[in-house]
Amino acid sequence: MASVLNSVYSIRLSSNPLRTPQLSAPPISHSFGRRRLVVKSTETDTDEVRAKALDKAPAESGSSINQILGIKGAKQETDKWKIRVQLTKPVTWPPLVWGVVCGAAASGNFHWTLEDVAKSIVCMLMSGPFLTGYTQTINDWYDREIDAINEPYRPIPSGAISENEVITQIWVLLLGGIGLAGLLDVWAGHNFPVIFYLALGGSFLSYIYSAPPLKLKQNGWIGNFALGASYISLPWWAGQALFGTLTPDIIVLTLLYSTAGLGIAIVNDFKSIEGDRKMGLQSLPVAFGTETAKWICVGAIDITQLSVAGYLLASGKSYYALALLGLIAPQVFFQFKYFLKDPVKNDVKYQASAQPFLILGLLHGKELCKGNGTLHCAPLVLLEAHRGSLPLGRVESVCSNVIDAIHNPSIHALKVAVISSIRGSRSSFLALSLYLIRCEANDIAHVVAKLSGVCVDRLPS
Repeated sequence: MASVLNSVYSIRLSSNPLRTPQLSAPPISHSFGRRRLVVKSTETDTDEVRAKALDKAPAESGSSINQILGIKGAKQETDKWKIRVQLTKPVTWPPLVWGVVCGAAASGNFHWTLEDVAKSIVCMLMSGPFLTGYTQTINDWYDREIDAINEPYRPIPSGAISENEVITQIWVLLLGGIGLAGLLDVWAGHNFPVIFYLALGGSFLSYIYSAPPLKLKQNGWIGNFALGASYISLPWWAGQALFGTLTPDIIVLTLLYSTAGLGIAIVNDFKSIEGDRKMGLQSLPVAFGTETAKWICVGAIDITQLSVAGYLLASGKSYYALALLGLIAPQVFFQFKYFLKDPVKNDVKYQASAQPFLILGLLHGKELCKGNGTLHCAPLVLLEAHRGSLPLGRVESVCSNVIDAIHNPSIHALKVAVISSIRGSRSSFLALSLYLIRCEANDIAHVVAKLSGVCVDRLPS
């Protein structure tokens, strides 16, 4: 019997090299080509981390789809291009793509022409694969020590991709995204490269979110709101700036809607509780505990959307408000079915089930910006035209949409007067612009009556 036990013991040792007795255990080390990256965890025993690599590693029959999407349950892959795609986490792209759609729709100036569709696709590529891919890759790079604890089988801590390859990917995605932003500014005829600076600012925010010394993600509230704003506000602003004018009220309203994004960001923190706690990161699940944090998460998502629905109802857009409520209901259902039962185990199921309804809700949230935003942008558009910084065709199109948004019987006469004034002298521009700035945009009847008179009085002879 003793001989049998000795045989079994020797087999176990030979089949598990991580548990082979050593006089001194070396630090966790992963080979990256010619260079070596040493991954150490604060107050974590090396042998303990190595042992967890076997316990947490995905099964041999992991999903290839999960691998490409960059989510849990991924198949271990050796193909470098598949690993590169995995690092960009394509599953996180859809909210940014929809953000661009919402911004374009809210501008009131998107048309189903080949050129406008092409512009929007390029803007989606910039926001999704390039800049979101950059954000996810650089986040994984700076989280490699935490991932060595939570998910040691991921591409970087497992050594499936080298240090130089990761750094190259970060730079290619960053420069590619910023380059596309500059191209969009030229394509849209912007005098000021607003999309370029949005891309630059978003990229900087992504860097300080993940990288020391600031590392915003160390603070659960600031880090998660920054992440939520990046996922909702920045692509919205890019889409709106591409086809219209980005105004302060739109910026404020989208930042408010980004509170729902804070809730989405918290969902991703539950899977990293163990590593965050050991590395001293104060994510909300670590700071408040799992039970409290999960209610903060769903509260941020639901209360934000209910507030938007209430605002739409108060603004007389009852159909949009009811539609948004219809999209909130399934989210609440999946919160109770999956997330609130076990936020660690069911985070992927919850996001896959509920997030599509949240994204569709963004399309209804755009109604917050569509009407008033169009009217408020009129003075800015006309002033730009007065300075000669906008093409005549675009000014006519924007002003046409402004007048159409008023919904008044005298629309046609006013529309003709505005366009005639645009084609007239520079002084007509200035007089009309100054009046629009002084007038109360919410008093539609007053605007229609007075603006018509100003336009007619100022028409060139």
